[in-house]
Amino acid sequence: MNPHWDDAVVGAGILGLAHAYHLARRGRRVIVFERSPRAMGASVRNFGMLWPIGQPAGAMHQLAMRSREIWLTVLQTSGLWHEQTGSLHLAYREDEEQVLREFVHASAGGGFACELLTPDGVLKRSPAVQRKGLQAGMWSATETCVDPREVVARLPGWLASAFGVEFRFGYAVTAHECRSVRAGGQEWTVEHLWVCSGDDFQSIFPEVLQASGMVRCKLQMMRSQPYGDRRRLGPMLAGGLTLRHYKAFEICPSLVGLKNRVARELPEYDRYGIHVMASQNGHGEVVIGDSHEYGSDVDPFDKQEIDDLILEYLKSFLDIADLRIASRWHGVYAKHPSKPFLILHPSPDATVVTGVGGAGMTLSFGLAEQAVDAVLGEDAYGN
Repeated sequence: MNPHWDDAVVGAGILGLAHAYHLARRGRRVIVFERSPRAMGASVRNFGMLWPIGQPAGAMHQLAMRSREIWLTVLQTSGLWHEQTGSLHLAYREDEEQVLREFVHASAGGGFACELLTPDGVLKRSPAVQRKGLQAGMWSATETCVDPREVVARLPGWLASAFGVEFRFGYAVTAHECRSVRAGGQEWTVEHLWVCSGDDFQSIFPEVLQASGMVRCKLQMMRSQPYGDRRRLGPMLAGGLTLRHYKAFEICPSLVGLKNRVARELPEYDRYGIHVMASQNGHGEVVIGDSHEYGSDVDPFDKQEIDDLILEYLKSFLDIADLRIASRWHGVYAKHPSKPFLILHPSPDATVVTGVGGAGMTLSFGLAEQAVDAVLGEDAYGN
């Protein structure tokens, strides 16, 4: 038996699923190989934030907005839970407020739809925000929340029923040569191989991936007990530390001063790359994080100190008196030190798409469309 497929996708995380979607939409015969019984990597270990506000103006923000557009089509058609919550960045210090003012002014012509709010305006958007010390907030309507566990678990079934995509879970791809793929101890014939294997640099094309310059990033996160409908955050929330994390805010002249102040006052937050955000899924669970530790040697043991720092800072902007942490975990993603993502072509019939860092949920469907269009030709199915 040597089944023939137009395309094989390695990895059933969100980037792999996005590639399967775009390929199948073109009427191609697609199979997805996932080495685990279900996708268990970074795609299920994140906030579930579709976060265009974090991408810098220009090509990257446009890509994020295109990805959001496709995401919404997929979510609405598949019936998966999502909420167009928008986002609030919160300022409790003068330099944080100044950065928000500068960003709103500078981004006005760059496709960002954001607005500076007074404290009263912030509280109208989210009654869960801590009022004490609040100076201002920035509202953006474009951010959307999904449950990453649900979308990654249920999209394969929808892709199978809607487009005939086939999935092989527990099948690791170990070799590829001349349109022959070895997976799960079998040989498969494919016209094109698409590798979306996250931080796995060893299983397929190891020489190419290990020479790419990518690094691993470990992040720690937590989830609260469910609140149901009795307490909703409304928008997804980001504290002032987040302003120094996303490249979108690098256009703000006051950001340097803010970074210097954080380094002086909160050195441990810089040491562990901590910035604090909160989202809430359809079950009412509040997802909280996160930290950033870079390096090839990822410690399997989490640091209680990091969780304590995150929760301590969370109290400065989130007012939930009975917050109880129900689960803790860490995720690992691949990131390039200077590029927002990598699209590599180790052979004429293979493409590797990787290195999206912490923007995988935000960029996945737009990036997959871009990669597929580059190989197969643009707008082949009329979108």
